[in-house]
Parts: sequence; C-alpha cells; structure tokens
Amino acid sequence: MNIRHFTFRLLQVYVAVVASGTVSEAARRLHLTQPTVSMQLKRLVEAVGEPLLESRQGRLFPTEAGSELYRASREVLGRFDDFDDYLSALRGGERGRFSIALVNTAQYVLPRLLGPHSQAFPEVEVTVHIGNRRQMLTRFERQEDDLYVFSHPPSLAHAKAGRFLRNPLVAVAPRGHPLAARERIDMSELLGERMLLREPGSATRMLFESWLQEQGLTLGRTLQMASNEAIRVGVASGLGLAVLSEHVLPPEHPDILILPVAGLPIESHWQFIVRSDRRLSHAALGFLRFAAGHLDACVEPRFLSNELEALLAGLERDESLH
Repeated sequence: MNIRHFTFRLLQVYVAVVASGTVSEAARRLHLTQPTVSMQLKRLVEAVGEPLLESRQGRLFPTEAGSELYRASREVLGRFDDFDDYLSALRGGERGRFSIALVNTAQYVLPRLLGPHSQAFPEVEVTVHIGNRRQMLTRFERQEDDLYVFSHPPSLAHAKAGRFLRNPLVAVAPRGHPLAARERIDMSELLGERMLLREPGSATRMLFESWLQEQGLTLGRTLQMASNEAIRVGVASGLGLAVLSEHVLPPEHPDILILPVAGLPIESHWQFIVRSDRRLSHAALGFLRFAAGHLDACVEPRFLSNELEALLAGLERDESLH
C-alpha cells in the first residue's frame, strides 16, 4: 500500500460509495460527476493494491480489505470532524485558555464576571494574576498576559483600552466617628486626622493625591498599608480615615460608613487593556464578548458596555485581518 497517494478526498469518496451502495448516489451526495467518483475509486484501489468493492445485485459492497479501509476511513474522517468542531468552539471562545492580570482592587470586581463565564464555558481555562500596579505594568511590558485590568492606566505603548465600569473613590470612617452625623464635610477637615494609604504608585493613591493637589490641599499624618483589605480593617478599628474604591466595601459594612465629603466621590473607571501588537487568543476575545453582554447582570448598573463593545469591535476587525 502506498499511503503517500491517499488524500482526504479519496477517503471521503470511498466512504460515500460504501454508505450509498452506488457510484451515482455517492456522486450526488458529494456534488461530483460519476466519472470523477469512478476515477477516485480507481486511484484508491491502485494505492491499496487490493480489490475494495464488489458488485452484488446492482449494489457495491466492500470486500474484506474494503471493510477494513472503510472502518479506518470513518475513524480518520471522524477525528478530523471532531477537530473541526474543536476549532469552531475555539474560535467561538468556548474552549481554550487565556491569562488575565488584575491590579489588587480589581479582585473585588472581576470574579463577578469570571465566575459566571466559567460556568457558561467550563472548557475555557483561565489564569488570574493579581498584584500591585507596578507588578501589573511589568507583566504588560513583558507581554505575559492576554488581558489586563487597571483603574487608572498610564499612557502605554501598544495598548488598547476599553472602560467597562465606574470606580468611585469615597472617603470612609469608622461608624461612630464625630463627623458621621454631618450632612456635608470639607476634605480639609479630614486631613487633620491620620489617613491610611496604599503604597506610592497605587492608582487609588495617585488619583487621591492628584485630586488633593487640584483642591490646593496636602496630606498631613499618613500611615501606609499593604492592601485595601488592611486599610478597610484599619478604618473599622479606628486607626484612621481613608479614601477607597467603593467596590472594596462589602454590601453590608456595619463598622464603616461613607462620609459626605464635598467633591467626592472621585470618579475613575475600570478598564480592560490589551496589547495592540499581540494577537488576542480566541478564549480571551470570547471572555470580552461575554463581559460586554453580561455586565449589567454580573456586576451592577454602573457599567459602561458601550465603551467595551467599541473595544471589542476593533479587536474583532483586527481578528478578521489575520
């Protein structure tokens, strides 16, 4: 047998002939002419070196060797049908893998999208990296992930961004604080107390300090803490006041209250970032499609699906060029 002469088309023709029992019916199913089908059968017999079909009562039946070839052909073609189904699912974002990198505060938001997405597409493997802003910028520069989430992304080369959720920054104090009963508070009154802050370079801290500068205000006593959770616990314990993303606060926060500070909340936005010089995986693109369609159900009414859809449309246009 000279396997080099085998082609998928030869196997398809042979399977159709055995399944239908006639050359004419096989030709009709395959949208070929009868002479073409007969020629393909002749080539296949020559390649195998054994008779493959015999005629009985006007129909074609496989010989012993032909039956084995039929089973082998069905298995080969079936495997490639499976592969075609796999490619369809892969291109539709229904399977595959992607990596997403989040700044720390985003871990309070993204699970609300990642959880339902994982339930809808269990064949998609997701790797999540969480760290501070500097660590995520390093990952971006090294092209280590498919998607990145920042609340205040810098001007990055090779970056495309799409805002998807408002991220208001609010002033918080322990319940029972003397300012809690006030209907309006000036930020200058808060700055006389200790302010709990994240590390320099944190997006929340950068936005807060920038906002203070615009108001002509400067920080007084501060205490740097390693995480939003530590700050939240510190505020609840009376260690100081803070300006935090409202998303950091749990739905019920009996130990903390939001202060009605003039000029707050400071508006920022969560943004998906992708590299424009890196082809986005089908699975990552599928996640963005899912996010655009489920923000209102998975997150809350402060979503910005139009901007995410605009990013997605641009990425899909780029995908069609590949």
